[in-house]
Amino acid sequence: MVVVATTPAAWLTDRQPVPPDALSARLREVIGAQLHASTGDVADVFLAKAEDLLTTLFGEGRTNRATALDLLCADALVTYAFEAASDDPDRLGARAARAMMRISQLAGRAA
Repeated sequence: MVVVATTPAAWLTDRQPVPPDALSARLREVIGAQLHASTGDVADVFLAKAEDLLTTLFGEGRTNRATALDLLCADALVTYAFEAASDDPDRLGARAARAMMRISQLAGRAA
């Protein structure tokens, strides 16, 4: 399968339904400098940013109602990563296994 290079910003702009404004703004903030970087695999960018955000939240012990938007953002990034990854179904299983291992290790380190 040929993956067309795109930017995370362009990929997010095409999402339907559109996320709420606060979530959309937080997604763009978390993606940061990579938002407009051309990449062939936005799924990797989204998973890495979700992992970074969860590492920060778990490391600081901030997993309560006050950080609900950040937790929702991490969830959305993982969801969007797999939505983007579905364009390459041959790699989906391996990607899911790696993501589950990496994310589960984050929670274990925070405990």
